[in-house]
Amino acid sequence: MTQKEKAKLVPVSREPALLTERDADKSPVLECIDLGITFGGLKAVEDFNLGIGQTEIAGLIGPNGAGKTTIFNLLTKVYQPTTGSILLNGQDIQNMDTAHVNRSGIARTFQNIRLFSNLTVEENVKVAMNNQMHYNMISSLFRLPSYWREEKEAHEKALELLSIFNMENEANVKAGSLPYGAQRRLEIVRALATQPRLLLLDEPAAGMNPSETSELMENIRKIRDTFQIAVMLIEHDMNLVMNICEGICVLNFGKVIAKGTPKEIQANPAVIEAYLGKKKEA
Repeated sequence: MTQKEKAKLVPVSREPALLTERDADKSPVLECIDLGITFGGLKAVEDFNLGIGQTEIAGLIGPNGAGKTTIFNLLTKVYQPTTGSILLNGQDIQNMDTAHVNRSGIARTFQNIRLFSNLTVEENVKVAMNNQMHYNMISSLFRLPSYWREEKEAHEKALELLSIFNMENEANVKAGSLPYGAQRRLEIVRALATQPRLLLLDEPAAGMNPSETSELMENIRKIRDTFQIAVMLIEHDMNLVMNICEGICVLNFGKVIAKGTPKEIQANPAVIEAYLGKKKEA
């Protein structure tokens, strides 16, 4: 699919799922079914239903306080849902903790950057590869050939991932000394290092200038096409959302008020009212 072609969403067997035609013959990578969570009697999220295709770029938008980051926290099991189910490649993640969910294929970035500031750029990426390293303590302690072999592979893989954002020349720079936009990009690279099937990006364009945002847009497409994974993003930059997302889900007060293509969302009266308020009658 070229950048100019617009994806069409089509219904699949389970009610919540509207998937791109490209993914319609495959099971969704993610299904949320009647998902909800209550904090002290307050329903923060209620009856959240959504399906995301295996290679879809999806957007989750809504006014401040709508429950978007809460959804990400539910998907990564930072919060335990009060109601409903989450299926990852058809598997219920009910009994998984955050680490298990990550190993099973969901990776995320955060609104607030969470890098290891005193480690280098490359070391930050390699930390995320820890689950993929197979040498044992003895190999590490005595620096046996298996240790050096895996270290070499990790080094090459880290540089390959960094090259997506043209950051390979900054591999030895301390992460904390990077400009804000570069730290944002490093967070995405580190998430990719866990080999996810679904990448969750929480406001990836925050703090970026228009040029950096445009480059980010192209890199998200590149990530999807190169790794054949799904990407779901929370973002307040509507130009980015409308130009890159194939399917968009709109939240307001913890409830889904609209789902559809960018064109459908832009014309939806409920979405317009949520963002702009109800128009006064003349």
